Amino acid sequence: MIVPKSRLLFWVGLIFLPFSVLLTAAPSTAILSAGLMAAFVILAAIDGFLAFGSLDGVSVELPEVVRLSKGREGELTLRIHNDRIKNGRLRLGLAFPPGVYSPNREMSAKLPEKCPDSSLKWPLTAIDSGRHLLDKCYMESSSPLGFWAMRKTAPASSEIRAYPALFHEQKYLAALFMNQGLGIHTQRQVGKGRDFEHLREYSPGDSYEDIHWKATARRGHPITKVYQIERTQKIYVIIDSSRLSCRRAGSENGASFPTTILERFVTASLIMDLAAERQGDLFGMLTFDDRVRKFLSAKSGKAHYNACRDALYTLKPQRVTPDFSELFTFIGTRIRRRALLVFLTNLDDPVMAESFVRNIKLISRRHLVLVNVLKPAGVKTLFSSSSIASVDDLYAHLGGHFLWQSLNETGKILERGGIGFSLLDNEKMCAQLVSQYLSIKQRQIL
Repeated sequence: MIVPKSRLLFWVGLIFLPFSVLLTAAPSTAILSAGLMAAFVILAAIDGFLAFGSLDGVSVELPEVVRLSKGREGELTLRIHNDRIKNGRLRLGLAFPPGVYSPNREMSAKLPEKCPDSSLKWPLTAIDSGRHLLDKCYMESSSPLGFWAMRKTAPASSEIRAYPALFHEQKYLAALFMNQGLGIHTQRQVGKGRDFEHLREYSPGDSYEDIHWKATARRGHPITKVYQIERTQKIYVIIDSSRLSCRRAGSENGASFPTTILERFVTASLIMDLAAERQGDLFGMLTFDDRVRKFLSAKSGKAHYNACRDALYTLKPQRVTPDFSELFTFIGTRIRRRALLVFLTNLDDPVMAESFVRNIKLISRRHLVLVNVLKPAGVKTLFSSSSIASVDDLYAHLGGHFLWQSLNETGKILERGGIGFSLLDNEKMCAQLVSQYLSIKQRQIL
């Protein structure tokens, strides 16, 4: 498609307007005025004719996959191929989806004269996590005199994967990740371990509970069992992606964060994966709403972490009520070996909380269960704040107190059944989860 440029419009106004006035005011100059205007028309037509084919042999290739972290700057590398090796400038445009921001709506690239290939780096930032697609690339080149622009739309196939940003969380969790039982951060393990390691001869002071009586009978002298601390425990993070996870995550001081509760759950899950990897444990994940959506068995390694990340970054909240009965039935049939189950869910709805408490008995005896709820904004005891200036503030604080009381009662019911319950702060959520996990590791209660 060929379109006129602003240069053509400028010269049309500069030539046609004064000569039209001159033609009207002085008819004797009609031949000169008409000739000059006709000459300009012919010149513009020739320039437009030469513009055809200027984009022939020029192609733009976009990378198949671009990986970004949400909120951090990145770049998209375009590869330009010029078969005809024509020197000139190429104007490019990309229609980015709403979840991706770029400071440049268009960019220009100079085509090298002696090289058919060149590249262009396009800055961009992902503002929403998930998968974003680019399916078109717009190209434009100018005619020799710059009166016309030749435009072309080329199909493209590029996928922008925006992952949750973990840098901010990891920076504040560096001390926890570095705690490997070495140096000044050593944590004493409570107990002697539960995994059998080997047999040895009895030594004075060994407990009678550790004597292996069959081996003692065979050998004719006391033999003691030696245990080691568990190193490969299974950790599962179970994420609620139902309707209440659509809400914005808030803080205690009333400020709101530009993320949803589900996005905070996803970030915390990936941080837990990294922590389990550092501690030598196996990590798995499960997402659910009215049914189980995704399930990855507990494993370790970089490939497994990438699989978990790819499964979570496209997770979106569904406007449905969670089915806890189906969830716990699935867990009971698929996770046989005793494991640590870390639930990230929403129990501020009394009906959902009642269903959760009623159905969790199916798995609580086999597994060690921790239930974590992101504290909703405004949840606090009635007289814990002095910022009450009106009747509306009083009713708002009263509603927050009732919600706090409801969550507190749910937590007490769960704790009586041997299930851990915690209300997490938005700003400290990841640190609180990792602290829970390390405390369990230290106490060897799994």
